[in-house]
Amino acid sequence: MKLALITDAWRPQINGVVTTLQRTCGELRALGHAVETFTPDQFRNWPCPGYPEIRLALGCGAEVRRRLEALQPDAVHIATEGPLGLAARSWCRRRRMPYTSSFHTRFAEYVNLRSGIPLSWGYALLRWFHSGSERVMAATPALVEELRGRGFRNPVLWSRGVDLDQFKPDAKEFLPGPRPIYLYTGRVAIEKNIEAFLKLDLPGTKYVVGDGPQRQELEARYPDARFVGYKLGDELAQYMAAADVVVFPSRTDTFGLVLLEALACGVPVAAYPVQGPNDVILDDRVGCLHEDLATAVTTALSLDPETCRSYAMNYSWRNCSRQFEGNLAPVSRIPARPVAWWQRSS
Repeated sequence: MKLALITDAWRPQINGVVTTLQRTCGELRALGHAVETFTPDQFRNWPCPGYPEIRLALGCGAEVRRRLEALQPDAVHIATEGPLGLAARSWCRRRRMPYTSSFHTRFAEYVNLRSGIPLSWGYALLRWFHSGSERVMAATPALVEELRGRGFRNPVLWSRGVDLDQFKPDAKEFLPGPRPIYLYTGRVAIEKNIEAFLKLDLPGTKYVVGDGPQRQELEARYPDARFVGYKLGDELAQYMAAADVVVFPSRTDTFGLVLLEALACGVPVAAYPVQGPNDVILDDRVGCLHEDLATAVTTALSLDPETCRSYAMNYSWRNCSRQFEGNLAPVSRIPARPVAWWQRSS
């Protein structure tokens, strides 16, 4: 099968969406599929205001259409709601070609936090974007149900995995500082609610692994915390494995891939009891979810590392990629006449 995978989220971004897409592409190729990615680095692009690591391929429509026409894919998946996703959506709808999409990020909540634009407006735009998709893939059963309740058409499950060879227990001595060591990893931005972690009065050392628009402000406000920037691959795994607990303060993530990575390293998790953590931490022996984050952290410190590792071993990227493969919508080779703009539905 020739798959066109269109995504506005790609390197140099470092987040769960990019990791998920890269691992899925690798697994699909290992299964014998030809995967062609359409990513911002392949087009003229500009930094997103406030998030310079996010590149926007503005004005990419003509080149996206040309490449899709040349490829003649057997399936099209639109992973994100950005300029590339919009261009691919337009091409598919004009030709009445089926496609799938995925819901990775709560853009409505993020925009509401930064600008005050009502959530209803944001979700109306997201519903419009996904309205022509044969299936909208989401990471957890709870998110599938939420999207269905918000009027999204045909949401389905596409779960997540973890690299158990890379993320594994390792030497605690890798990280200096008084114990316990509490670690946050991810984008340093307002929607991640990192300050809820940093302001906790806890003995030991706090580490923040990641970068983003809020780093300078938080670094100045919490000088005792150790901000180390983004870490990748084996180095990230070393940081995680050396922690005593991974703290996940976000209330808006749709999944939280770092939760599985922490558990694979034998490190318990502390988080709020919200969507994302609720769907990953299904056993109170591997993490504590509590509205009092300090209570969650203190409880998590007492949990057994071996139980955490065993729990994570139930997840694999191969299974997730098989699930993704089964959700795709094959393209019919019966030619269809292009649809004029006045004939298209919203």
